[in-house]
Amino acid sequence: MSIHLVPPSTLTVPAQARPGADSLGADAYGRAADDEPVTPRFAGLRLVHAAMRRDLARLPNALRLLQPDEDHKGEALLRHWNFMTAMLTCHHEQQDTRLWPIVRRFAPELRLLLNWLEDDHHNLDHSFTRVTTLVRIASRDTGSAWPVAYAMEDLAARLETHLRIEERQLLPRMERVIAEGSRLGGLGELLDLLRLADGPGMADALAWLLEGVEPALVERLLAECDDDVARNWPHWHATYQRCTSPLWGPADGPAAGAGTGLGFGGLGSIAD
Repeated sequence: MSIHLVPPSTLTVPAQARPGADSLGADAYGRAADDEPVTPRFAGLRLVHAAMRRDLARLPNALRLLQPDEDHKGEALLRHWNFMTAMLTCHHEQQDTRLWPIVRRFAPELRLLLNWLEDDHHNLDHSFTRVTTLVRIASRDTGSAWPVAYAMEDLAARLETHLRIEERQLLPRMERVIAEGSRLGGLGELLDLLRLADGPGMADALAWLLEGVEPALVERLLAECDDDVARNWPHWHATYQRCTSPLWGPADGPAAGAGTGLGFGGLGSIAD
């Protein structure tokens, strides 16, 4: 059964400073902040990483603030958690079945690392399943919210270790193994996989992935997708904001910048 945040339609990527960027907005290579943003390689992978970090940073506090009479907010929180968990599972499947076999073939010295990452994917999936049971209880019984919020934060720390290993040890090598311009690991490939999978809806996933991305970069990322996606994006984005506002508040409110600094280079606040 497909997982949707709203009836077939949508879902939040925070900013991360690029290595070498200075406080004036120019990086070590001389690119100024007002220059046209460059679409990062393997944007699909990086967007998932950023979105997971963002939501795991703010969901625990949203759970702690849940009041006994806020059944609607509790349902929204559980729905968002289930969606995020399903997206992580799809992300792991994309890596294990499409990306890692190519890296194994052309960078055999990384096989042991890839084997460990695959094993850790399974362990993480099981860990998220266990915490999902706790979140389901806490979304209806606020008396258990604080212990479950701590469990979320422990899981976030565990996932962070995994993500850093991929980003620091694997992605740089993938840039040499996979030809530039390839769709592998990109946003377009991820959306194509979601179309075929019995999991999160593509519209939900796109809005979730692009929440907080600066508009100029959103346009470049959408250029990787088909015309139908680009045409429907404004509606999907607006629907997602309405759906998630019970959790984070309006997009232009204080919660809009939650998670800033956890994305990848070139991302900025969507409210800017």
